[in-house]
Amino acid sequence: MLDFAIFAVTFLLILVGAVLYLYPASRQASGIPGLAPTDEKDGNLPDIIASSSLHEFLVNLHEKYGPLVSFWFGRRLVVSLGSIDLLKQHVNPNRLLDPFETMLKSLLRYQSSLNGDTGVSHMRRKLYENGVTKSLQSNIALIQKLSEELLAKWLSLPEAQHVPLCQHMLGFAMKSVTQTAMGSSFEDDREVIRFRRHHDAIWSEIGKGFLDGSLDKNMTRKKHYEDALVEMESILKKVTKERRGGSFSRHVFIDTLLQGSLSDQQILEDTMIFSLAGCVITANLCTWAVYFLTTSEDVQQNLYKELDRVLGKGPITHEKMEQLRYCRQVLCETVRTAKLTPIAAQLQELEGRVDQHTIPKETLVLYALGVMLQDSSSWPSPYKFDPDRFNEELAMKNLSLLGFSGSQECPELRFAYMVATVLLSVLVRKLYLHPVKGQVMEAKYELVTSPKEEAWITVSKRS
Repeated sequence: MLDFAIFAVTFLLILVGAVLYLYPASRQASGIPGLAPTDEKDGNLPDIIASSSLHEFLVNLHEKYGPLVSFWFGRRLVVSLGSIDLLKQHVNPNRLLDPFETMLKSLLRYQSSLNGDTGVSHMRRKLYENGVTKSLQSNIALIQKLSEELLAKWLSLPEAQHVPLCQHMLGFAMKSVTQTAMGSSFEDDREVIRFRRHHDAIWSEIGKGFLDGSLDKNMTRKKHYEDALVEMESILKKVTKERRGGSFSRHVFIDTLLQGSLSDQQILEDTMIFSLAGCVITANLCTWAVYFLTTSEDVQQNLYKELDRVLGKGPITHEKMEQLRYCRQVLCETVRTAKLTPIAAQLQELEGRVDQHTIPKETLVLYALGVMLQDSSSWPSPYKFDPDRFNEELAMKNLSLLGFSGSQECPELRFAYMVATVLLSVLVRKLYLHPVKGQVMEAKYELVTSPKEEAWITVSKRS
């Protein structure tokens, strides 16, 4: 995927901080429209905090100054691109930063893959991608089983009962990721609960104190975080030991890593990143997809018709999954409407030009994906949830350019697409999904966009 806090509300600044920590950034002014520093030391950081999130700050900045803007992070220049046309101009051989690798590996002190031989990094990345692909191929029946378990749980509820969608999707994602990444030991719910407890403790601290040092100042919080990290690493090391040299009925993600020439530390790092990133992306894609389906009876019915036509009463398969074009459009439109990952970044290693402006070398260039995804010049009626827009080839090309489809999509998103497809194929064929009247959904824009509060729905059985 294309490629980030002071406190929880500025979580996305982690990527900025990580990049500027790893790579000295330019202090040269560029002549690009934008804000002058509000504070001599902090630059425009006070403005970002006042906007509640980096995404919302960029929305306001681009509305005021246009598709190409600049601001200051501390004393360092940052440039933001807010249109697909400018993004096309900026495609170049610069280093492409993965948001999860840059952020998580910096925070977790996993430096081995942030610096080093380019060839080794490329090999390691290909192994990682192959691990995701093989785990998906080997575990579709498992994802089907987990989806049916969730269906059975929802069918057992009274029709009027409110379902806590975020909570259930996170639990479903945790089971899906742990069992496809690390194997059958996570068929035990107690192991999944243990994993989730440590995962939540680690994830809740990401974004706190990376720039202001608050984690180091609060010894209770720091110990809780470090204990969870040690426990999580202990779990992953145990799984590595169990899977090494063994013979198992299902191939999982970590098996591919073990077949490569990686060190135990590299295996630990990559499994940690996939576990953290995979859970969060999968949970939120599934949450938003189900929620948006509750808001449109027509979309839900069209999806049901396609699923019934392609699958009938049988289970989903890889071959049939390729025929579910409308389902893919629903998921693509979910990513677009939710602005699933609203920020990306690329380091301008060499001096470049965009729209007649020079971008100094070693400038951090942000891709304001959340702005681009709701730009009316690229997406007619941008605030409407309309999967039919992806009948147009241009719409799919634009989404691919932004890193949400095709060869540019990250392995974690590819995993999430498949899991969400299986889940929807199970739920929509058996249930009507309904909104809760009066509920107002607000988004929390972090590295991955999630509902600010619990999302509630109700369900009823299809006749």
